[in-house]
Amino acid sequence: MHPFVARVSRALEAREARRAERDEPYGEAAVAVILRPSVTTGAELLLIRRAEREGDPWSGQIGLPGGRIDRTDPSLEATAIRETREEVGIDLARAGEILGALDELRPRTPHLPPIIVRPYVAVVHEAVDLRPNREVAEARWVSLDTLLAPSARVRTEVSVRGMTFHVEAFQHEAFVVWGMTERILTGFADLIAP
Repeated sequence: MHPFVARVSRALEAREARRAERDEPYGEAAVAVILRPSVTTGAELLLIRRAEREGDPWSGQIGLPGGRIDRTDPSLEATAIRETREEVGIDLARAGEILGALDELRPRTPHLPPIIVRPYVAVVHEAVDLRPNREVAEARWVSLDTLLAPSARVRTEVSVRGMTFHVEAFQHEAFVVWGMTERILTGFADLIAP
């Protein structure tokens, strides 16, 4: 096993992911934090840019593959695997594995749907072709070290539905990662910190 993947796996096994409080009726969703070991950069992370779609509260944003649980999904882990296969063409059940779950979270802003998101950390063990579907405008691997470096942390202004917010973000070239994805990656960075 790649040393970085082994470290991530140990860190996930050493703690139990926190579950979000279910004090109201919430939908459920899962996303995949997909890692790819790299000889040159240690590890890479798959990020997607969601397609621009009317009515999609995350339209055009940088995120992780994932989506809402389907009635045919036996678990949220199965949701993360299915959504990854559908959105970017990676079959995690064949080409990789789920290492564990991160803490669940909910949107912080009232204009987003009431949903609880469970992030799963996965690794791909072989070369995979990215085949984004119509929900994904772009998918790319980025160096995890570069993305999580202190120099990549920015405070930026974003506009959502006519409202402007100042938010913490990670910036990698044209990809500005903020919102729930930023919170997921901050939690992941804290988990793997030496």
